[in-house]
Amino acid sequence: QVQLVESGGGLAQPGGPLTLSCAASGSILAYAMDWYRQTPGKQRELVATIDSSGLTSYVDSVKGRFTMTKDNPKNKVYLQMHSLKPEDTAVYFCKATFYGYEFWGQGTQVTISS
Repeated sequence: QVQLVESGGGLAQPGGPLTLSCAASGSILAYAMDWYRQTPGKQRELVATIDSSGLTSYVDSVKGRFTMTKDNPKNKVYLQMHSLKPEDTAVYFCKATFYGYEFWGQGTQVTISS
């Protein structure tokens, strides 16, 4: 079992950058890690994934703007966000998956507004 804590959320300007971090309580070397986001009244949306080999994938709406990375020695994953849009406003969640077991963080609010 692993506990996840997201950080780095806040208010950012449209077009600006923001980087989210997800710190795990233990090794995530063998985990697939995901970033999800959710807005009120909508289902949680998968934004980015990085598997245990480091292969990444992104939802079309963030391709070219978001980059997910994994730092195994630090037990952290990051979501670097650029060219932010108001529609990126959401609570962002980190998820770890290991052989079908899922662990979620508590989420961090990202608000894009001028």
